[in-house]
Amino acid sequence: MIDEVRIAPSILSADFLNMGAELDSIASADWIHVDVMDGRWVPNLTFGPDVVAACKRRSDLVVDTHLMVADPRAVADFYLGAGADALSFHLEACPHAYRMCQRIRAAGARPGVALNPATAVSSLEAVIDYVDYVLVMSVEPGFSGQTFIPQSLERIRRVRELRDRRNPTALIEVDGGIGPANIEDVVRAGADVVVCGSAVFKTQDRSRTIALLRERARLGKGMGA
Repeated sequence: MIDEVRIAPSILSADFLNMGAELDSIASADWIHVDVMDGRWVPNLTFGPDVVAACKRRSDLVVDTHLMVADPRAVADFYLGAGADALSFHLEACPHAYRMCQRIRAAGARPGVALNPATAVSSLEAVIDYVDYVLVMSVEPGFSGQTFIPQSLERIRRVRELRDRRNPTALIEVDGGIGPANIEDVVRAGADVVVCGSAVFKTQDRSRTIALLRERARLGKGMGA
């Protein structure tokens, strides 16, 4: 079992005009989650490679970059070149997932695959052996502040069963609608990396919020407070 739960604040919920200070405020987290949207794959437009490079300059945290784009193959190298430590792409948008995983790993980053809420968990069968993590979306991708989809808990459990059987060292990341009230359930279902946007950045004391998330995540792992 992977004991440690990583907390990954999503800068989609940060104050873009004060990004340096916002990154400083989450220094006690583990990963920085960067949502890349192209206005085609999802109905929003967000961060380019320069934002990833800026995060690398400002912070020592793992920069976890999530490509929500129509053609991951066309842009992956830009984000890898900018310093992404982990790069996930959607299986729904990438017909050559094995090749993409090889490409990401060859660049020195961790390859990950992401699943939309309505995508069958069975689609992971062909690629689970080649990834370092699986990103389970627990909201429809595109915008921060959405409500967690309750059926996601069962999907996380199914991903965990597949992971434990085929690739026990792979991490399960979950993104969407997670905060102190439900992180324990999400971790108990199988999450190893928890993405929190509004739950962190809409609070005044981010360090305290991250500490609370860790405490409740530990309860989900059965490790006590």
